Amino acid sequence: MDTTINTLKEQWQALKAENPHLRIRNAADTLGISEAELLATQVGEGVVRLRPEFSAILPEVESLGRVMALTRNDECVHERKGVYVNPDFSSPFASLFVGEDIDLRIFLSHWEKAFAVTEKTEHGERKSLQFFGKDGLAIHKIYLTKDSNDAAFDTLVAKYKSDNQSREEETVEVPFVINEKPDTEIDVEGFQKAWKTLADTHAFFGMLKKYGVTRTQALRLAPDEHFAKQVAKESIVKMLEGAAAQKLPIMCFVGNRGNIQIHTGQVHKTVWHNEWFNVLDPDFNLHLNMDKVANVWIVRKPTEDGEVTAVEVFNEMGEIIVQFFGKRKPGIPELQEWRDLVAAL
Repeated sequence: MDTTINTLKEQWQALKAENPHLRIRNAADTLGISEAELLATQVGEGVVRLRPEFSAILPEVESLGRVMALTRNDECVHERKGVYVNPDFSSPFASLFVGEDIDLRIFLSHWEKAFAVTEKTEHGERKSLQFFGKDGLAIHKIYLTKDSNDAAFDTLVAKYKSDNQSREEETVEVPFVINEKPDTEIDVEGFQKAWKTLADTHAFFGMLKKYGVTRTQALRLAPDEHFAKQVAKESIVKMLEGAAAQKLPIMCFVGNRGNIQIHTGQVHKTVWHNEWFNVLDPDFNLHLNMDKVANVWIVRKPTEDGEVTAVEVFNEMGEIIVQFFGKRKPGIPELQEWRDLVAAL
């Protein structure tokens, strides 16, 4: 096994020599393994395995001070700077951090592996906590910034260091399955009535389960185009550039099976880089691979506070990549400027 690990390390070093800016996730894809397996080859050389005690580790992240939270899927990366405050790990379904800056919905049943990482970069050392699923895919990463507390990081790593510091990593494939019933088997009339009488956006997912419809099937079977309308994928660019021009605060949700990360606030600088459309602000970065966007929908849901309007972005498998809303809170109606901006798409 050591031979395999050493070979992997050598292959990774060769890839990095060819392309110094190659990210570990892309290197792992090139080598045909998971990111966690590749990272584990560095255990003892800047990488430390932590005990997977997530509900203990995460509330202690506040001690690190101002950090950068990163959550991504295959098509989109969401980076937000701030302090991890107001942890709530009391629910068996989803744990939370609810702060103005760091706002997370965490599904710990999908979390399996934890590492502390110290990388050498051209600007010095970069420290992070990195969390992975059983398949070795990254769920969430927390990077220290120049304003972070390095000593608190070292204390946390020492406290949760695992007795197992093996460079071998076992992963289990987690298949992605969407079983979509034929439309003819759906109670479309009942489903459409339920949509029209929603009182809370959070009830939407339960409604999908009740009627046995997938997310994109639901959009196709919506009551009419007012409730769900497909638009060109260029609408994402138009919407973000419009929000930036109007200084309109928005909400941006990006997630994977283990975590959803939310930015609430204005966006300012929008930039294309090859196939990626980006928001590059001091505290919030978004990187969206437009080549991997399959379809975009405007979705409207009734609530007790009036309608809530979303721009929802999907990949070709029907998985949600990113969602955008106007800034809002329960009890406060949606911003009219947001409704106007989306209506113009």
